[in-house]
Amino acid sequence: MRLNVIPREDMTERQGELADRIIAKRGKIGGPFKVWLNSPELCDRVEALGAFVRFDCSLPERIREYSLLVAARYFDAQFSWNAHVDKAIETGVPAEAVEALATWQEPEFGDDTELATFHELAVELLTTHFVSDEMFARARDVFTDQQLVDTIGLLGNFTMLSMCLNMFQVDLQPDRTPPFPDVRGYEKVVPATT
Repeated sequence: MRLNVIPREDMTERQGELADRIIAKRGKIGGPFKVWLNSPELCDRVEALGAFVRFDCSLPERIREYSLLVAARYFDAQFSWNAHVDKAIETGVPAEAVEALATWQEPEFGDDTELATFHELAVELLTTHFVSDEMFARARDVFTDQQLVDTIGLLGNFTMLSMCLNMFQVDLQPDRTPPFPDVRGYEKVVPATT
């Protein structure tokens, strides 16, 4: 990691309060929180948004977990992907769709219209930075207005998370195989051809 982890004994009172809250909610100070504690007020707000979108927003859990994977793939955030890929599959995201996303293939979601529509909406927004009228109308047929607004909270939070993890090179999990064929460590590589 590019920043030193703040030892508990060196934390300010505010950092200590936040550390206690994070540990109570998440079990440890892991991943991005090692970075965000350097800016306690940002950490406070980011942790609250992250907890809301991961645990309490109006979208089903499988979509919340899949949104994290979409943002992680589009920002090459291997740490985030590795931390959540198993949970996404456990919540109902097809393993084949996850593998397709990791390798820049088109995921298949079977008859899961919500996941398929969410994927199309997220990819259009992340790649073009806009959402066409047609895509918005299709999404609105599947999701409530609140869910569409929460979609922005999910993708915004998880893209910020991805940027944080990559900029500060938060330690990749040593027990995980790199998930993306075009990324090793914190740089793009050309995948080997067979």
